[in-house]
Amino acid sequence: MLTVAARLLGDAERGSVERLLDGDPFGGAQVAERISMAGLAWWRQDARIFGYGSRRHLESLCWLGANLIPVNASAAAVSAFADMVAGEPRGCSSIVGSADAVLGLWSRLAPSWGPSRDVRPNQPLMATSSPAPVPADPGVRLVRPDEIDLLFPAAVAMYTEEVGVSPTADGGERSYRDRVGELVRARRAYARVINGQVVFKAELAVVTRHTAQIQGVWTAPEWRGRGLARGGIAAIVRDALRRVAPSVSLYVNDYNTPARSVYERCGFQQVGTFATVLF
Repeated sequence: MLTVAARLLGDAERGSVERLLDGDPFGGAQVAERISMAGLAWWRQDARIFGYGSRRHLESLCWLGANLIPVNASAAAVSAFADMVAGEPRGCSSIVGSADAVLGLWSRLAPSWGPSRDVRPNQPLMATSSPAPVPADPGVRLVRPDEIDLLFPAAVAMYTEEVGVSPTADGGERSYRDRVGELVRARRAYARVINGQVVFKAELAVVTRHTAQIQGVWTAPEWRGRGLARGGIAAIVRDALRRVAPSVSLYVNDYNTPARSVYERCGFQQVGTFATVLF
């Protein structure tokens, strides 16, 4: 059997890349959004996109930038991608994507890239294309550009709680504030505000022609257990389906039972399994 080497892709293969991504509309959403915006050239993306398979039949992709993201990666592709990047110093903050591919990459990269800060091996990837069967919270709305400073502390709290480190550490405050502002100005950030405080928030962090991916779901600790997340997610799904994309998707840690219950009650069904390795 011939061993097929992974290779760096460029704009000449954009059509093949987009066809592959169309075949995995939820698992490949993060890569699809970035390629739709800036193509495949590394100097435009500040990232490299590797392919596996012949030029006539592209089988798998791997995005290497701030994150390492395999898409539709077979065991052979995982091995080829790992061989290509194992000799480089780790520059990404996470490996995220289909669980089999992520865990396969990590088993090969750990000796040279380790240690990780956390490995989350089972994250249900969920999606819906219908409005939620539960009432939407009418108080959940798009965040206005003049409310970025109001949203920012909640965004920092969510990130710190979810990832385990503050996004403002090591001089990261400006870049994270810029990202929050970008989502707000793009009409992709939602919140429920009570007495000048954000008590619930979430964003459409990824948008493609196939799906809008919800991330950053957070309820203020003192407001938890009151159903805010259920009504909030229902409101976001309703608006996203009406205004943004034909489906809404997300992924969640398997051990986060309350969140999984919210998403299931809002009509989400599992369509795959992600894993994440955090550094």
